[in-house]
Amino acid sequence: MRRYFILFISITLFSISCGGQKSPNLKIEKVYLDHLDSTKNCYTLIYPPKLPWNGFIILLPGLGETTDRVLQQSSLPKKLALNGILTVIPTFQDGVFSFGVDSLSQQSFGIILKDIKSKHNLSGLRFYVGGYSIGGSCAIKYAENSVIKPTAIFAIDPPLDFERLYYSAKRDIRLSKGLEPNPENFYIIERLEKETGGNPEAKLSEYYKFSPYSFSDTSQTAIKKLGNLPLRIYTEPDIRWWMEERRSDFTSMNSTECSALINELNRLGYSNAKLITTYNRGFRKPDNRRHPHSWSIVDDEELIKWLLKQN
Repeated sequence: MRRYFILFISITLFSISCGGQKSPNLKIEKVYLDHLDSTKNCYTLIYPPKLPWNGFIILLPGLGETTDRVLQQSSLPKKLALNGILTVIPTFQDGVFSFGVDSLSQQSFGIILKDIKSKHNLSGLRFYVGGYSIGGSCAIKYAENSVIKPTAIFAIDPPLDFERLYYSAKRDIRLSKGLEPNPENFYIIERLEKETGGNPEAKLSEYYKFSPYSFSDTSQTAIKKLGNLPLRIYTEPDIRWWMEERRSDFTSMNSTECSALINELNRLGYSNAKLITTYNRGFRKPDNRRHPHSWSIVDDEELIKWLLKQN
C-alpha cells in the first residue's frame, strides 16, 4: 500500500514548500508561523497595489497543492489582489496534504486567520473564503462552523460527501479487475478511515460530522448552518471525459453532491446558494491539458464582480 501512496505523492506534488511567485505589479510576502519549518503552518500574502483595500480572502489550495502550483494554475489570486482584495493562500498544520475538513485543519485555519488579523488592520473589511477541490470543502466546512460568518464563500468542484467518496473509491478499485487501480483511491480510503475511525458502515455519524454535506443525513445538520450565506459552487460535469479518460461515472463525480447541496439549500428557502456549471473550460497548465476538475473552470472576472457586490 505504501507504494501507492508514494506514487500518489509523486504525481501530485511539484514541491513541498510554501512558495510564491514574484510579480512586477504586486507585493508577495511569505509568513511562517514556525520559522524552523517552511513546509507547513505558513501562508502567502498577495497585497493589493494600493489602499484602501476592498476586502480580504482566504484562498484554499487543493490536496497536494503548493502556493506555486496555485499561482501556476490560476490567475485568480493575482486578479483578486489587483481588485483590492488582500489575498491569503495558507498551508495548514498537515502541510500540503491537509484534508481541509478535519479538526486539525480547521483549527489551523483559525490560527492563521488570527495571525493575519493581528498584523493587518482588517476591521470592517469584507471577508471571503474560497477554494479548489478539497480547499473548497474546507471553505464550506469553515463557513458552517465559524462564529463569525464570511461575507461570501465559493468552492470549485469540491468533494463534499465523504461517505460517497469512500464508497466511490472502493467501487473503482473493485471494477479495475486486474488493471492497475488509481492510487488515489487507496490514499482516500486509508485517510478517511484514519480521520473517522473506520468505514461509513461502522462510523456513519463520524462521516456526517466530517462531511460538509451528507446525502444520507436526512436531518441536513451541516448545511443548515450555512443559512442564507452567499455561496457559489462551480463544477464542470463532463461525463464523457470522466468515462473515457478515468473510467468513472456520475457516482464518482463531485458534481453529484455539489448539485445536491445547492438544491437542498434552495429547497430549504435559502436563495443565495447557486450552482454554476461550466462547459469545456477545464484545462491544466503548463501544457493546457484537458481536465474538468481544474481551477480554470471559473470565470475569474465574473466571480470577483460577484464577491465585490456582497455586503
